[in-house]
Amino acid sequence: MQSENRMFDDLVKMFNGAAGTIAGVGREAEAGARERARAWIGGLDFVSREEFDAVKAMAAAARDEADALRARLDRLEAAQKADA
Repeated sequence: MQSENRMFDDLVKMFNGAAGTIAGVGREAEAGARERARAWIGGLDFVSREEFDAVKAMAAAARDEADALRARLDRLEAAQKADA
């Protein structure tokens, strides 16, 4: 009976060691995949949120200025037609 328990204990230790090794390999594979994905995404031409917000604000300001200039032009054209 003692020998059966010892064999079972050795078998359990072996399976625990194998499970730990497999888990370690899985973690390394995941870390490698993340690093490759980061490198791939870093090579693309993505903009940061700050850059996007800055350009968005500039576009809104330009649109407001264009609307103001369009209104001014309409008033000037109306005044010119009234004088003619």
